[in-house]
Amino acid sequence: MTSTPGAVRAFRPARLGTLVVIAWSGEHPDDERDMPFLLAYALGDGDAGPEGTEAATRRLLEDVGLPVGAEYVDAAESAGLPLTLLVEAGQAVLTMPHLSAQCTVPPEWLAAVRDRGHVYVIFATRPWPDAAPGSPVTEDRLRAFVGDEAVLSTAAHCLLPVRQLRG
Repeated sequence: MTSTPGAVRAFRPARLGTLVVIAWSGEHPDDERDMPFLLAYALGDGDAGPEGTEAATRRLLEDVGLPVGAEYVDAAESAGLPLTLLVEAGQAVLTMPHLSAQCTVPPEWLAAVRDRGHVYVIFATRPWPDAAPGSPVTEDRLRAFVGDEAVLSTAAHCLLPVRQLRG
């Protein structure tokens, strides 16, 4: 098989493995109102292991136009960013090319969403294998992972408007 320089390789979700999302809210230091957050991360169980999972996550973020680093992208001001966040019936559903993930959200998160109309999404490139679905994630464990500078500096950050179903 030959490849052409500049040829686009297809993204393989199996390289990413299991994608998990966790929702929480917290006071924003600028205005002292709650900000809804959503953390998306892979478990590191992709078909190439944790290192392959991290590479696949970086590739996915690059493909959708989310830079990795400390700066955030405001999706409301970024035409064509292929990310959506649907909130309905106590669930948040994050959708992007090749995948989607959902989680149950707490009432205070929903209140912050109603107040702000957007969510601050952190898409970690580093796997978090010990935070698998079904195993409880305490506030301290979440704070330790999300507060880790190595996690934050290698993650994509996005302010994403919330969509809701019309009834």
